[in-house]
Parts: sequence; structure tokens; C-alpha cells
Amino acid sequence: MRKLVLSLAMSLDGYILDEEGGFEWITGDGDSTLDTKEKFDFDVFLGKMDTVVMGRVSYEDATMEFFKDHRVIVATSRNMEDHDNIEFIKDDIVGFVSKLMKEDGKDIFLYGGSILVDYFMKADIIDEFVIAVVPMVIGKGKLLFLGNNPSVKLHLDRYTVKEGMTIVEYSRR
Repeated sequence: MRKLVLSLAMSLDGYILDEEGGFEWITGDGDSTLDTKEKFDFDVFLGKMDTVVMGRVSYEDATMEFFKDHRVIVATSRNMEDHDNIEFIKDDIVGFVSKLMKEDGKDIFLYGGSILVDYFMKADIIDEFVIAVVPMVIGKGKLLFLGNNPSVKLHLDRYTVKEGMTIVEYSRR
């Protein structure tokens, strides 16, 4: 069975967007003193996926070139026409992805945003969490996890550090 893998960057206090909806602050601190020898490789990560799931706002903000070789599924309440490798789903996105998870293929990348992530958290079907913790407290903005979620016990599989940004990779235990 395919895995659903959430991967996003967040501030130390749990925000994925600042108060203005920006994410330019997602960067390391410039100090490589504590860097790990092994680095997180986004291209390798993306190569393990054949499908990307995102919300409409994430779709509008994303650099879609990264996902040109992937099936992209966008959850939206708007009427939007499918094109190229991109499908728009207005109905039950969790049910749709749950069916996909039972089909043959590579893993599924849950890209965001927080409202979409919340549906999958409430359904308790995220298999892995790959979270980049940015060395910054931003205080206000959009939180990654909206709250009232089921408890999910995790196992730390791997971590890497680059210029103060720590990427932690967890799987369910």
C-alpha cells in the first residue's frame, strides 16, 4: 500500500506562513557549525512520490515546475478545469486519496496547506511526517496543525541539519 507523506517547513512555534501569508522567512541561520554530514535531498524525496496533493492556495503559490512529472491533485471548492498533469477535486478529498493509497504506485506527497492537512489529520491517515523546523519564532500567521487532532505516536527515522534548519523525518510507530 502506498504511504501518504506530509512534508512542510514550519517555524519553531509551528507556523507555515507569516501574518501576510508569506514564506520568504523559510531559510537557515547561515551557521553551518552543527550541519550534519548527510543532507536532505528534495529531489530524492520527490523521486519516491508519483502524486502530489495540495490545496488551491498552495497550488496558486507553488512552483509547479517541481511537480511536472507527477500527478497533481488540487482540493478546491471552486470550479476549475483539469489540465496537463493537474486534477481539481471538489468532493471528498480524503476519500479520494484513501482510494489512491490502495492502488499500485509510489507514495503520495501531501504538500499543504494547513486546512487540507487538517482533513487528513482528522482522518488519521498520514503515514509519515517530514518537517523542516526553521530557526525562527514568527509569533503570528497560519499554523501547520489546527488542533483537536487524534494522538499520533511517531518514531524518529532520520534527521538532518543545514544552517540551523532541522529536517525531522517521522513514521508511525
